[in-house]
Amino acid sequence: MRAMIVKEFRELRRDHRTMAMLFALPIVLLVVFGYAANFTIDSISTQVVGPHADQVATLLPPLFDVQGTDPGATADDARGLVRDDVADVVLDTSTSPPTAYVDGSSLFVAQTASAALGRAGDQVHTEVLFNPDLTTSWVMVPALVGLILTFVGTIITSIGLVRERQTGTLEQLAVMPLRPADVIVGKIAPYFLLASFDMLVVTLLGVWIFGVPFNGNPALFALAAATFLFVVLGVGVLISTASQTQGQAIQVALMTLMPQILLSGFIFPLQAMPAAISWIGYCLPLTWFVKVSQGIMLRGAGLDSLWPALVVLAAMAVLVFSAAVLRFRRDLAPARRTTARTAEPVSA
Repeated sequence: MRAMIVKEFRELRRDHRTMAMLFALPIVLLVVFGYAANFTIDSISTQVVGPHADQVATLLPPLFDVQGTDPGATADDARGLVRDDVADVVLDTSTSPPTAYVDGSSLFVAQTASAALGRAGDQVHTEVLFNPDLTTSWVMVPALVGLILTFVGTIITSIGLVRERQTGTLEQLAVMPLRPADVIVGKIAPYFLLASFDMLVVTLLGVWIFGVPFNGNPALFALAAATFLFVVLGVGVLISTASQTQGQAIQVALMTLMPQILLSGFIFPLQAMPAAISWIGYCLPLTWFVKVSQGIMLRGAGLDSLWPALVVLAAMAVLVFSAAVLRFRRDLAPARRTTARTAEPVSA
């Protein structure tokens, strides 16, 4: 028994990745997620419109971070600012009393804003848009679509090339007249189609079972989902090129999934996180897809307001796939050189 214990410790010492997960990862998770796990909203982005915008803006409590005023805007303009995610709260001073339009697609922000405005009594009329009853499922289902795609795309794809390496068929791919990009696209195409079917089923079931509205353009939603899928599938391929076994691939995939669950605004609002932690969230693809899916499904937002998130997702897809192709080309290079040397004719 003593010999087996010593042997196991020696194997663990040689496995640097496992050692990092055992010691470094818990500390990182504690620090990062400890700061992220916060439901308290300290600042709400606010716009004030209408003839008395400048005067009313100075009277708002510090919780409402006034980012702009527009005395000439109308009530329709105020609703449009909320729909386009320009501000979480838009105060329209053209009515008496002033009307505060609150974005119901941001659940925790809307709850905080409604509670703060409710303390003003009859001085402000509060109207929650896009989720008037602040139903949790209406906010969670659009985010769950992205989370399910992340799980399916990252974990399933991450073991693809690793399986080729373990079964010995990676060497066969190396001698075939295929470019690394062709191999990667061929590997992810079936997963892309299956994940697209999953996305369609989950979205339809969410609308049917939970009554979640779909107020936006389905084609724009499909475009955003396809772009997001390319990102998560590319991450899975990149993980598989850096792993030697399926166990390692699953470990790394889970390490990339945990931050996306907790730092994407899916559970904890980004507005409640410290700046250093929220910036990590903005580097994650799920953060941007949640913005797009909630914007399309709940607010009916269009391309004119969602294009920045789509551009970020497209840039992430290009970056991830470029890294995966370069790393896969490096993996194939030794086999190609060996094959070339073997094919050289022997001189007489």
